[in-house]
Amino acid sequence: MYQTLKKVALSIVPKRILFEHEIFFRSIFAYHLRGKNHECTVCSRGIKKFIKIPDGDLLCPFCGSRPRTRRLYHLLNSDNLLQGKVLHFSPSRSIYRLLNKNQNIDYFSTDYEDEFIAEYHYDITQIPLEEDFFDLIICYHILEHIEDDKKAMAELHRVLKNNGTCLIQTPFKTGHIYEDFSKKTPKERLEAFGQEDHVRTYSVAGLQQRLCESGFQKVEVRTFQENERYGFMAETVLIANK
Repeated sequence: MYQTLKKVALSIVPKRILFEHEIFFRSIFAYHLRGKNHECTVCSRGIKKFIKIPDGDLLCPFCGSRPRTRRLYHLLNSDNLLQGKVLHFSPSRSIYRLLNKNQNIDYFSTDYEDEFIAEYHYDITQIPLEEDFFDLIICYHILEHIEDDKKAMAELHRVLKNNGTCLIQTPFKTGHIYEDFSKKTPKERLEAFGQEDHVRTYSVAGLQQRLCESGFQKVEVRTFQENERYGFMAETVLIANK
């Protein structure tokens, strides 16, 4: 039902209008899903149930957050990371709305291909800012799209302040990093990496090693378990410090 309503809405209402009034439209759809069984860590709403979408993720009906978004926002607050200058690559709309109005941080949202709501369009391999600029960088599901990922990691390290934190997540596989730059077409990349615009699949250890080689002094691998109440799924986040 959710996917059907979404398609109908997109066919009738301009995307810009939908984005601007997303919370209002969602509140109408989600009214019957109010409850106490679950809780969204992003919008803090009590929910009867999360909505399972075709890729398997559990969507909050009120704000549209996914499991990794809810976990990210919980992590940002539980580790007291929301301080100073924050660089956020391709933010989800649910978390963008909160961070963009957070008066305690100087928020830099960026999306290179203009697919997400953002104020800047930085190339992650050539960020146009001075060294030691950001206190926190959020780089979720970005590096698997970047051919020269080592240059991107070097840039993340360069613009991060000493003692700053960079949160990194990608899809992971067991074994070693798999990349093959001869695969150029969307079909080839879908078959090789699981998504049409991916250029590699990382292993946790492989990504950790590349980050260390890029200059990060410490790269912690933090693994989280499922949590039914908050709609969290099992996932891994790398926390890199300069």
